[in-house]
Amino acid sequence: MPISQTILPEFEHEMANTRKTLERVPDDKFSWKPHEKSTSLGGLSTHLANIPSWTAHTFDRSELDIAPVGEPPRRMPEANSRAEILELFDKNVASAREALESATDENWQGKWSLLMGGKTIFTLPRTAVMRGFVMNHLIHHRAQLGVYLRLLDVPVPSIYGPSADEGGF
Repeated sequence: MPISQTILPEFEHEMANTRKTLERVPDDKFSWKPHEKSTSLGGLSTHLANIPSWTAHTFDRSELDIAPVGEPPRRMPEANSRAEILELFDKNVASAREALESATDENWQGKWSLLMGGKTIFTLPRTAVMRGFVMNHLIHHRAQLGVYLRLLDVPVPSIYGPSADEGGF
């Protein structure tokens, strides 16, 4: 079985759970932060909606410099509404799915590097990049969003099991 076919069911499951969480983001709290050092709810939600786009970058290039020398650091503009977040997320999930479906096993084995200012932060096989840098990163920030929702008294969805707000699946 091709590598892409082994990860697609997990990808679909995690994307559905992420969308379910993003659907709970209240439009009137985008600037809210749980602490002065924290990212705003809008910033966190925008970041989460953008993470799936990293999948295509993982397969269509061998490296990404997030702060190219002589250029401003790469930053996505923060979304302004839940509808905008969901539209961005859906678009990025579709492009990620397309990249996964078309990736060959040879693509999966290639190396990929993350750079900052021309300096290598890491170089890993694409299998590890997809698992750690894309999927695990998304899951981490989705959990962080769950904490934000809890602090705002917004019902937290069931993800891997019942939440305190949803008794079952």
